Amino acid sequence: MPGGNFFARGLWKFLRRSRSSTTIIDLFNTATIDIVRVVLGHGASGNAASMKPYVVGFKRRGIDAVAVDLPRGAAEKAVPVFIKTSRRGREVVGGGQSFGGRVASMAAVEAEFGGLVLFSYPLHRPGFPDQLRTEHWPRIKCPTLFLSGDRDPFANIDLLKEKIKLIRHAQLEVFKGQGHGLLAVLDQALDVAAEFIHEKVR
Repeated sequence: MPGGNFFARGLWKFLRRSRSSTTIIDLFNTATIDIVRVVLGHGASGNAASMKPYVVGFKRRGIDAVAVDLPRGAAEKAVPVFIKTSRRGREVVGGGQSFGGRVASMAAVEAEFGGLVLFSYPLHRPGFPDQLRTEHWPRIKCPTLFLSGDRDPFANIDLLKEKIKLIRHAQLEVFKGQGHGLLAVLDQALDVAAEFIHEKVR
């Protein structure tokens, strides 16, 4: 149906200009097209390619996703890169693994994302629970999901449970027996993240 496909492409372009998150059904391919996009930052020792399991996992759940290459060093230096790549707006869900999640959360203060999905957020350095990376949290306004292992040396779980209260619309999903990084339970973590996005962002 050439005419129908032309109509669908036109509708898609129109919806891309909308600042509200929208879902439409492609009647010709019976696929869900989700206007919300998840933009993911990588861990301190990784790169965009290392986030492929996350990107593929989100797409398999009907949510568009891309990964961003971030400069190494201080998280503050990476924030402008994250914002430039992801752009601003409620149709963007910022996120990432460890360092990348921290960068996304800092970017959310300026960029007004529709939500945040933070895998293994590095709340503090191992052995230094008094040096918290939460100074910007009270200024985060969007719904925020933390996904963390209860054996993560970068985030004392009891401390994390207490500190997420600094963010008005935050929730925490804890994975028992998991340390820093959730690849062993990634399917489960992505299921939780996808449900969060569908319920809180769209």
